[in-house]
Amino acid sequence: MQKRTPAKHDFTLYEHSLSGNEEISPGVHLISFRRNFDFIPGQVIKIGIDEEHLPRIYSICSGNHENEMRILFNIKEDGFLTPKLASFIPGEKILTSKPYGSFLGTKEPAWWIATGTGIAPFYSMFRSGCFENKKLIHGVSYLNQFYFEDEWEWSLGENYIRCCSRESSCDVFSGRVTQFLSEMNDLPDVRYYICGKAMAVVEVRDLLIEKGIFYENIIAEIYF
Repeated sequence: MQKRTPAKHDFTLYEHSLSGNEEISPGVHLISFRRNFDFIPGQVIKIGIDEEHLPRIYSICSGNHENEMRILFNIKEDGFLTPKLASFIPGEKILTSKPYGSFLGTKEPAWWIATGTGIAPFYSMFRSGCFENKKLIHGVSYLNQFYFEDEWEWSLGENYIRCCSRESSCDVFSGRVTQFLSEMNDLPDVRYYICGKAMAVVEVRDLLIEKGIFYENIIAEIYF
């Protein structure tokens, strides 16, 4: 499983004014600010609100030709940063690094596998025009957590698979992503990109390997 490896990078934090803060699902926010640097879809940035506390890493959740940069996150009630970010209003200041990372989208055929807000880097790839020959599998707990589903359905059609573990609906697989994958007889010889929390990523990776996918064809991004 390929992972992002540390590289020399300018981690200087730059000030930005928020232009938007939308709660797109209970406890899940999409913040935005004006983009003033280039990035490759799939990259991350560090975000902070002051110089006293360590910044946290978030995937970019917008296209690389859009004027606004967006970040998707869920509130961690026991955390320091996300409750404060969720309360910010347009005009308030945040600090961000320049983009970096190697979880990058390409034009080659691939499966995108995400859990929860791990959908963010894939949405960035999608909004940047990198969605041909892609299948997206998104796993969540509740039906209101399928972020951007109207866009996915319109563009990907049957290549957009929703898996929900705690609620059911038509056209939604009832169960976790790993259950969906385990019921598939044959998996194609393509690249597999996985993004989500550590346990989910490891479980999906191990399942793919058991089903004959080569280790070097699995690229992972872990959320903490």
